[in-house]
Order: sequence, then C-alpha cells, then structure tokens
Amino acid sequence: MPEPLATFGPVAALGLAAAALAAVAGSRPWVVDSQADGPASDPLGLVADAGEMPLGLALALVLLACWGVLLVTRGAVRRVVAGLALLAALGLAVTVVVAFLTLPDQVLAAQQEAAVPRDDVFGSRISGWYVAAAVSALASVAATVLTVRWVGQWPEMGSRYDAPGTRDEQETPREDPSSLDLWKTIDEGRDPTV
Repeated sequence: MPEPLATFGPVAALGLAAAALAAVAGSRPWVVDSQADGPASDPLGLVADAGEMPLGLALALVLLACWGVLLVTRGAVRRVVAGLALLAALGLAVTVVVAFLTLPDQVLAAQQEAAVPRDDVFGSRISGWYVAAAVSALASVAATVLTVRWVGQWPEMGSRYDAPGTRDEQETPREDPSSLDLWKTIDEGRDPTV
C-alpha cells in the first residue's frame, strides 16, 4: 500500500486539474455545426445553445467545490465530501455519455428549425471541448475513487487553523485582569470579555 502522504499530493492535483478542465469544457459547446468555421454559419446564434451541456458545467463546479472542502476539512466531514465528489464525478461521466448520444441530434434539429441558409445538407460534429470533457470526467472518476479509498489516511490541517473559540481552551479562574493581561489575551486571539 502506498504511503498516505505520497498519495495526497498527486491525487489532489489530478482531481483539481480534472475538475478545472471539466469546468472550462462544460462552458463550451460539445457538438458544433460540421461546417462551422466561425459565427458566419449561424449569424443569428440560433443553433449555438443546442450543442451545449450545462449539466456538465454544474457537476464540474460541484467537483471543484468538493476538492476545496476536502483540502480543509477533517474526519467524517471529509469522508462525506469525498463520497459526494465521487457521485459528482460519476454524474459527469454519465453526462458525457448522454451528450454523445443526444447532442448531435439536438444540433441537427436546431439547424433545421432555425432554417439557417446553407448550400448543402445539415451536419454536426463532436468538438474538441467534448473530448476534453470526456478525458476530465475519466480523470475525475479515477481521482475520486482513490480519494474515497485513501482519504482517512491523508494528512489533515492542524487545529491552529480552526476559528477562534472552536478549540478547547483552558479555563482560567475569574480575577480582575490587569491591562497587560487584557492585551496578552487579545494578542493570543481570545476575547478578554468571555
């Protein structure tokens, strides 16, 4: 079994990079007009939205948020978020498959409905953004499966990063504090009025 610290960095980097790539790819059209060289083939922009898959972008943003939370949490919360990240990655993979099966037909239907003037037949093709989304979905699934497996062994942030008041602080007896004691208490990040 690999060393926990040795797996943390590469898996987290792979997961973050895959989620970021999926977010960028999810904001672009996955299927485009087969003859489109630019906006001239669809001057009214009627067909542009047909080749997009907004669910891919939404799931990629959920993945990014999960990775951010995984980096700063501990214990049971971290395990739950790892499971949520796995579900989002699996959802992204399913979205990529569904897009491959449905988006080309949606683009063709939108072209015919918009009656975009053309010299020849309508057509559609998979864009490079779809390929990027597919690769990032596979990488996200791999990274989140490894995360669910190893998250309990990964290093966690120390308690010094917790919000003031959440740590167990020693109770001191109530006495009239001097102004020097008050300043020391403030410097330590504690509330002197408590």
